[in-house]
Amino acid sequence: MRKWLWILLIFPLLANAAYERNKARPVNNVVFGQVETVRYMTQQDVVRAEHSGWETLLGAVVGGVIGNQFGGGRGKEVATAIGAVAGATIVRNQAQQEYRVEYRLVEILIKTEKGKLIDVIQDVDNNMLFERGDRVRILYFDDGVRVDKEY
Repeated sequence: MRKWLWILLIFPLLANAAYERNKARPVNNVVFGQVETVRYMTQQDVVRAEHSGWETLLGAVVGGVIGNQFGGGRGKEVATAIGAVAGATIVRNQAQQEYRVEYRLVEILIKTEKGKLIDVIQDVDNNMLFERGDRVRILYFDDGVRVDKEY
């Protein structure tokens, strides 16, 4: 996991925006405020499958073993070589694929009790949807920030 957005006061989006169950962590600061604006959005990232080369080697070995099952004499050697090349090529092509990951985000502009504006972008939590006027608290952690409704 890697990557992603910031906020005006620098928010590492992918650092752990969602809460983890049954895990306590220290809160450095809590600021209370009211939601001024809310914007729901999505972000897409292209993720490339990583591979170290061992997968290609393993594909060549497996392909060679399968190819070795066919033919006889010189034909067996050719089938083994073709199987090894085919296996390596298939694995390498699979490892170079990329796919898209879509993230649902919410941007929340908050006016604090002291009148300061703070903008936070975080993952959408379907159990905590924000609207203009909601009372919220901003929790500051060592690795980021999180906005929750004030109850």
